[in-house]
Amino acid sequence: MTKTRLFRLWLVLGSVFMILLIIVYWDNVGTAHFYLHTSLSRPRPPEPQPSPARVTSDMDDFLDKLLGGVTKPNAPPGKRTARPPAPASGRPGLGGQEESVRGYDWSSRAAPQGPDADARQAERRSVLRDFCANTSLAFPTKERSFDDIPNYELNHLIVDDRHGVIYCYVPKVACTNWKRVMIVLSESLLDRGAPYRDPLDIPREYVHNSSTHLTFNKFWRRYGRFSRHLMKVKLKKYTKFLFVRDPFVRLISAFRSKFELENEEFYRRFAVPMLRAYANHSSLPTSVSEAFRAGLRVSFANFIQYLLDPRTERLAPFNEHWRQVHRLCHPCQIEYDFVGKLETLDQDAAQLLRLLKVDQRLHFPPSYRNRTASSWEEDWFAQIPLAWRQQLYKLYEADFVLFGYPKPENLLRD
Repeated sequence: MTKTRLFRLWLVLGSVFMILLIIVYWDNVGTAHFYLHTSLSRPRPPEPQPSPARVTSDMDDFLDKLLGGVTKPNAPPGKRTARPPAPASGRPGLGGQEESVRGYDWSSRAAPQGPDADARQAERRSVLRDFCANTSLAFPTKERSFDDIPNYELNHLIVDDRHGVIYCYVPKVACTNWKRVMIVLSESLLDRGAPYRDPLDIPREYVHNSSTHLTFNKFWRRYGRFSRHLMKVKLKKYTKFLFVRDPFVRLISAFRSKFELENEEFYRRFAVPMLRAYANHSSLPTSVSEAFRAGLRVSFANFIQYLLDPRTERLAPFNEHWRQVHRLCHPCQIEYDFVGKLETLDQDAAQLLRLLKVDQRLHFPPSYRNRTASSWEEDWFAQIPLAWRQQLYKLYEADFVLFGYPKPENLLRD
C-alpha cells in the first residue's frame, strides 16, 4: 500500500516538474520555437512561405495529457473545423443582407504607402501609451492590471498561433474582414477538406461563429490555472493589433446596421425595450418585419437615450457593437504593436500584412466606402439635443483621447 502511494506521488511530482519545465522553456525561447517532434505530432503539408512563429496542436495535446485531459474549445488551433460546402465566391450575394445594402466596393485597388507610415504608427502608439500613463485622463478600469480583467472580457482577443498574431476585434471597424484574414492565417476552417485561401470566400455566417476562433476567454477550459500565464507569454511574444474608428461615427454605423435593417435578434433584444421606454409604445409586433411594415422603428434619438440611460448598464454591459473600444480591447493593460484606423484602412491593412510577412500570401478584402466622418456626424446629430451630445462625449471620451480622435467641438457647443 505504501509503495503504491509513493509511486502515485512520484507520478504527480514528475508531471508537475514537466509542466514547470515547459513553462520555463516557453518563457525563455518563445512559443514560436516550441515544436515537439513526438508521436503526438501531426505533420502539416509544407507552405510556400513558412511562418516565423508557429505553434501546432502538439503543444495543446501535450499539455492536455499532462493536465489530465482538460476540455478543449470547439475549434482549437491546429485542428481545423470543417464546414458545409460554401458557395464558390464570398463576393456580393454571400456577404449577407448588411453587406449588400451598405454597398461594399469590391473592386481591387492598391493601397498607396507614404513614407510616413511607420511614423504614423509610432505616433498612435505613443499617444496611447502616454494617455494610459497620464493621470489627467480617468475612466473606469483604467488602473486595473491584466490579471484583474475578468475572463469573459477577453473574448475579443483572437489568437493565431501559426503566425504569432493576436487581434482584438472591434465591431463596426472592418472586423468581419479581419476575422476572415485570421481564419485564413490560422487555417481554422475547411472548405471541402482544404483551408480557405481567399478571405472573401468565407461566408459571413461562419466568420462570426465563436467556435471558429481561438480567443483568450477559452484558455481557462484548456489550461486551467496556467491560462493567465500562457496569455501573458503570448502577449509578450506575439504581434498584437486592433483597428479603431471615430467613436461617434462607429455609433452611427452600429445604429444603421442593427436598427435600420431587419434584424430579428436586435429587434427583440434592444428595439422593443427602446420603443417601450422612449417612444411610449406599449403593444409591439413580435417580429421585426411586422414592426417595419407598421412603421415602428427605433429612432437615432431613442438609441442615444438608451446609451445615456443609467439603467442600461445596470441591467447588462453594453452590447459589443456600441461598447467602448477600451472596454473591448484593454489598451492600457495590453501594449499593442499596431493600431490601425478605419479612416486609413487601405494603407494600414497593407502595412500590417507586410509587418506580419504574409502580404505575398493574401490581401485584405476591399473596404467599404461611404461618406466622410464629418458629414455623418453633422447630419445624424443635428436633431440630438446639445446636452445629450455632451453626455455622450463623456461616455466615449476615453476612446476619443486614447486613439487620437479630435474632440468634436462643433457638436458640443451651440
